[in-house]
Amino acid sequence: MKSNNRIIEFSIIFIAMELFDNMDSMLRIFWYIAIPSSLFFLGQTIMTFVGLDSGDGLDADFDSDLDAGDGGPSQIFSLRNLINFLLGFSWTGVSLYNKIDNKFYVGLIATVVGLIFLFLFFFVIRQLKKLAEDNSFKLQNTIEKIGEVYLTIPAEKKGSGKILISVNGAMHELTAATEENVNLQSGSLVKVLRIEGDNLLIVKPI
Repeated sequence: MKSNNRIIEFSIIFIAMELFDNMDSMLRIFWYIAIPSSLFFLGQTIMTFVGLDSGDGLDADFDSDLDAGDGGPSQIFSLRNLINFLLGFSWTGVSLYNKIDNKFYVGLIATVVGLIFLFLFFFVIRQLKKLAEDNSFKLQNTIEKIGEVYLTIPAEKKGSGKILISVNGAMHELTAATEENVNLQSGSLVKVLRIEGDNLLIVKPI
């Protein structure tokens, strides 16, 4: 059984090699680009969805591209975007090679489609990145918001208590102090004035 499987595998490999040998050089180049770029893209996609991206060095490339600025060259010329371009370029070339006689036009159309792939993926990922940033919790987002005292806050910054405050639809329990000369009891409403130090909210009663 194993020998039969090996014969079949060798036969498939031999047929594939024969097909590549009989291809025009330009079509062969398209295939040489299409196969590895597709495998790389597939592996990249699987690792992204199963959470392995951060451990292989690819995530750093991806994140640094997005954080480098708004639309700068360093954001566009990255390994991931190169793969996206090659994916669109190569498969367009493979698909149109036998349908268009003028091979210059084939190469031109393949290049245009590759660029569309690059900028489309770039745009989609930037939008997803913005959504992720908008939904992430930042302490600065609590300023001027209303919260409820959870643990009593001593008067005149003689200590700190806790407040519950909603940011981006999620409740957070945060450390707070007040400059008022009264204790802020549990259940009272307060407004965040500013942030002191790393994580201390200064609040006032409302």
